[in-house]
Amino acid sequence: MRRRDFITILGGATVTWPLAARAQQQRSWRVGCLSSGRLDSLDTFRRRMTDLGYIEGKNLTVDSRAAEGQYDRLPGLAKEIVDLHPDAIVAEATPAIAAAQRVTKSIPIVMAPATDPIGSGFVDSFARPGRNITGVANMFGDLTAKSLDFLHRVIPSAKTIAVLMSANPTHAQLYEVASNGARAIGMSTLPFVAAAPSDLDRVFAEIKEARCDALYVLADPYRSKIPELAATAKVPAIYQYGYYVETGGGLMSYGPDVLALIAHAADYVDKIFKGANPAVLPVEQPTRFEFVLNQKTAKALGLALPESILLMADKVVE
Repeated sequence: MRRRDFITILGGATVTWPLAARAQQQRSWRVGCLSSGRLDSLDTFRRRMTDLGYIEGKNLTVDSRAAEGQYDRLPGLAKEIVDLHPDAIVAEATPAIAAAQRVTKSIPIVMAPATDPIGSGFVDSFARPGRNITGVANMFGDLTAKSLDFLHRVIPSAKTIAVLMSANPTHAQLYEVASNGARAIGMSTLPFVAAAPSDLDRVFAEIKEARCDALYVLADPYRSKIPELAATAKVPAIYQYGYYVETGGGLMSYGPDVLALIAHAADYVDKIFKGANPAVLPVEQPTRFEFVLNQKTAKALGLALPESILLMADKVVE
């Protein structure tokens, strides 16, 4: 991962966190990983920790828990991790960050990433978080208007857009942003909530029955079934990160490299282990965003992608 893919919001000098007092004696560290989705979503974090010199079983212990999209499990999983007394917690996505925040005010928590760190009450500001929480943000809310513009360019005839949400607490606000953005370019939105992965079949049947012209999938930990259901329902969909398109067969996406953001959480953990105080470690945001198209999926949906659209794409999956 390249540092220039991130912009650091500067402010305040890094000061020593209490962990520094034992850094000389403690050569083995413990990290709790709490995922809102699947365990493998944090694989890039673990690989980055290895790059930084931390070897599991030697000088690092990683305790992982995953809610598999069932967010009501997160409070219990967060408590399990805290009871293991980790030196830091890496929490993937807003539901996991919120659960970790509720069970500890002292153990450093690294966001990997968060959608709205200030609005969610995780940090006081990007420059100076002010608490035991820091990490990376994803800027999904800021990218909504551009995402809908891409959707409109690919499917100019689309008038009614289904917006797929979950129990993620950021989704209600993101829906309002999407609704306003769609209205500005002559489209309307309908909300559909699949609170847990088990609700997806029912919700896609509702989307098909409502005769929606396209689908906007709000960001959540990866739900592999969504592209398959979208293909079956023959509804063109845009996602907020490229994994759905490059690996899952989704039609298109616009957003940051989420796996790189998760990996970058390891750099925060490393700094904390070396004595940095999360209260003054600035929250970072991505500066590079990718528009990804899957031409094979477009053909299956009967969409002819104009050359102008293909030229706009950062990546085209053949």
